Amino acid sequence: MKTIGLIGGMSWESTINYYRLINEEVKNRLGGLHSAKCLLYSVDFQEVERYQAADEWEKAGQLLGAAAQSLEKGGADFIVICTNTMHKVIEQIEENISIPVLHIADAAANRIKQSTLKTIGLLGTKYTMEQAFYKSRLESNGIKVLVPETPDREMVNRIIYEELCLGKIQQSSREDYKQVIRRLVDAGAEGIVLGCTEIGLLIKPEDSEVPLFDTTIIHAMESVNVALEI
Repeated sequence: MKTIGLIGGMSWESTINYYRLINEEVKNRLGGLHSAKCLLYSVDFQEVERYQAADEWEKAGQLLGAAAQSLEKGGADFIVICTNTMHKVIEQIEENISIPVLHIADAAANRIKQSTLKTIGLLGTKYTMEQAFYKSRLESNGIKVLVPETPDREMVNRIIYEELCLGKIQQSSREDYKQVIRRLVDAGAEGIVLGCTEIGLLIKPEDSEVPLFDTTIIHAMESVNVALEI
């Protein structure tokens, strides 16, 4: 079994799910008392968010690159960045290490292609929804990506940072997200990518009339595949 290096804390609310999902899946596949071999480097999200808001992505990349370097020195065989947004700096992270990084958008694209869907709606932070670093990764796999209109993007982003990252789960916000999903479906989305690792804390399959692709679950399952060399 390979050792997984997790860069977490962005936010720790969703990192908990990574740890749980990975260990549960290893136990399910191997049985007995098996659990995952993993290392966790949990950063201070306040520092990361400050760099995001100030558009200082290079500093954020330096911070996460150092975290990845520590994980490699600790014995990790590959890196899992437990967040969608910070894959914006994946190249900077990769420059600091000699082990691979398992890209969350690639894992999502593979799962979408297995479903044969061609058009998906993307929910995430404003950076993930508006910038090319994530959407282009999906589009390079032949997947058409729709994002919400500007007011909906602002609302989705606000709920992520002001509620979900702080562990606040509110029914009113769930209803707001469900309306955004309906508008994406009306625009042609055949499925919805929960492209922020916190959104799965709020939105569940029963909240959508089309399939949901929860990137936290998908990424965690793919990390187990790599760890067990499946």
